[in-house]
Amino acid sequence: MTTNTRADADAAGPGRGGRMSRQRKRDAVLRLLRGEDLESVSRSLGVTAATLSGWRDAFLAAGEASLATRPTEPEALESGRLKAKLGEMLLERELLEAKIDALEARGPGPLARRRSRP
Repeated sequence: MTTNTRADADAAGPGRGGRMSRQRKRDAVLRLLRGEDLESVSRSLGVTAATLSGWRDAFLAAGEASLATRPTEPEALESGRLKAKLGEMLLERELLEAKIDALEARGPGPLARRRSRP
């Protein structure tokens, strides 16, 4: 009787077309980060150590980028500023429309809705 181990399951290599799913790549990187040997993980997956190292480096870079509290690109800063300004302007517009509606609903007066004359 044989038992399936993690290495046996991973020995099947990349999925169809020689590509591995994002989940399998993530699992491989996590194995490395938990201390498994690069060579043994790469052998068990059927990928080169260089490929596996690239996945690890990309994974760590993306994780580091997600920890940034502020965008550093000038375009990203400008985009954030413009989005904030747009939000302010939309809020002001909504408040002004509500105020106009309230004034028009009060009845006769300078902002009351007038009927067109025949």
